[in-house]
Amino acid sequence: MRWIVAAVLLFSLGACTSSTVTQYHAFRLKPGQDLYGSIDSVVKAQKIKAGWVVTCAGSLTAYNIRFANMPEGAKGTGHFEIVSLAGTLSTEGAHLHLSVSDSTGKTIGGHLLDGCKIYTTAEVVIAASDAFIFSREEDGTTPWKELQIKKGKR
Repeated sequence: MRWIVAAVLLFSLGACTSSTVTQYHAFRLKPGQDLYGSIDSVVKAQKIKAGWVVTCAGSLTAYNIRFANMPEGAKGTGHFEIVSLAGTLSTEGAHLHLSVSDSTGKTIGGHLLDGCKIYTTAEVVIAASDAFIFSREEDGTTPWKELQIKKGKR
């Protein structure tokens, strides 16, 4: 019964669903590499049309993140743990959120931007499915290009 309610809810929200994950991409970034740029390079090289971050563990010497409703990114240098990385990916654009903590445990987060430099490592796993195609388009609901989900191959 619960699955029927969930299916009706997803259908009413206009969501596409699939239980088929066709690919996983696991890679390690090394000191000095840029987190956003490196992930974008993998997405483009692998031609990922619909992907999402499964996990990321690592550390940074510099962060550049944009907080909610702010026009510019906020930067910091030091030593930071990557606490979380989440979001959607495609060759047409990404929407990623990063949280980092400092040596006291103070944690901040926001939109991941270029300029987040790896300290020791970043161990990243991305999942991708050809059941979907993700794009970013203005749809009139917000002033920004938002995620549009289309059916892909099955």
